[in-house]
Amino acid sequence: MTEELITCELTCPTSPVDKKENFNGVDIEDMDFEQPIFSVLSDGMKEQQQAGGESSCGGDVEANSLGTTTPTDTESGIFSGECELCVEHESELDWFCGTEQKLICSHCAIVGPCHGHTVTPLVTRVTAVRNQLVDVCEKIQLKAKRIEKFIDQTLTAKEQKLQAAARRTREQVLAQVSAAREALEEEEQRLLEEVQREEERVEQCLLTQRAHWSQALSSLSQTRSGLVHTLTHTPDAQLATSVQEIAERVEEAEGVGDPCDTAQLNLNPACSDSKLLRGLWAAAVLLGPNAYGSSNLKFDERTVSPLLSLSDDFCTLTFFHKKSRLSPPYDPARFDCWPNALGSLSMSSGTHSWVVDVGQSGAFKVGVCYYSLERKGSGNEARLGHNSKSWVLSHYDGDYSFCHAGKKVPLQMVSRPQRIGLLLDWPTQTLLFYEPDSFAVLYTVTHPFDGPLLPACAVTDRSITILH
Repeated sequence: MTEELITCELTCPTSPVDKKENFNGVDIEDMDFEQPIFSVLSDGMKEQQQAGGESSCGGDVEANSLGTTTPTDTESGIFSGECELCVEHESELDWFCGTEQKLICSHCAIVGPCHGHTVTPLVTRVTAVRNQLVDVCEKIQLKAKRIEKFIDQTLTAKEQKLQAAARRTREQVLAQVSAAREALEEEEQRLLEEVQREEERVEQCLLTQRAHWSQALSSLSQTRSGLVHTLTHTPDAQLATSVQEIAERVEEAEGVGDPCDTAQLNLNPACSDSKLLRGLWAAAVLLGPNAYGSSNLKFDERTVSPLLSLSDDFCTLTFFHKKSRLSPPYDPARFDCWPNALGSLSMSSGTHSWVVDVGQSGAFKVGVCYYSLERKGSGNEARLGHNSKSWVLSHYDGDYSFCHAGKKVPLQMVSRPQRIGLLLDWPTQTLLFYEPDSFAVLYTVTHPFDGPLLPACAVTDRSITILH
């Protein structure tokens, strides 16, 4: 391709020193000779000027005189069998216009439509593109090697580690479940045996009571029959002298006493008490698929004491150190002396749970009470935990305790809880206090609740909040 001779009409200057050279009648003085094409063409034009004797070249000039330093197509790596020619100038398209991104001939660059554009020899352009492709291919190859290494090494190692980790995790789960199952089975066996012993004890007591009172009944029946016979068959004279005998029989009958029901005749609920079972039951209720929660629980504004401030969302109680001068309107449901407030949810069936954020409060009570709890006055009837109508967990002066009917049960805390959860299970008549973060059971009480219960709270230091 490079061996072909391509002719072009060139108009040479009349004088080699004339600055205004003409090329096909075109002014060259204003051309930008800094472009690559002129640096290549200049050598050829100088050779023509040095060898030329005519001011005008009417003959054909070989195309390789335009650039003797340009590498051949074979050297640049172009192996196309046929070269393309410029439609306008019928010259070889051996230049590339970077402005219009197309192939051009030397005439297009000098006097044609691409005059003034950024042009480069086609060989240079192709070489740059090839070099770029080589770089891209090398980068792709390196990336492919990295991916191959990631697949062969990293993913394979990850898969092996995954299998090992999954195996260990399964073993751990099975071990934990097995330990829990074994502990539950042992606890079940222990509790069933305890219940069996308690049942046998009560049955023995019932048998003893039955035998004792059957004998007493028989004795009373005999005494009564004898007294009736004396009354109906004894002559008057003999009856008058039998007063002592009658008195002895009456005294014997009165000595039998009256039967009474005692706790010894009932099954002791403590025989089935188990911290392990209670904790697992609470965890199952609170964490199981059918977990219970009272998302709509708020404080009833009508019950809030004047000593407390209720937040706008009806969930936070704040204690006033001084009684507010603006007393709330009178309401029969409002506590007027004790810093108490009741929840808006009445509970008489089902299972309910809620959490109270006690934060840094140093004095509070959380629990439940009957709706019939007294609201007025400073007596114990309206004081949470000091009557038979309320059950609360109390924190005061650094101590925790369960309070009901004026009795306190001290509680041992491993750490000071920031939140306290409550679980009320109506079917089992169970009220449970727990620590939400660890689900540790703080206290449990079972009581035959006979009326609707309401959440109850009191605070005399900082604030407490119902969480949802």
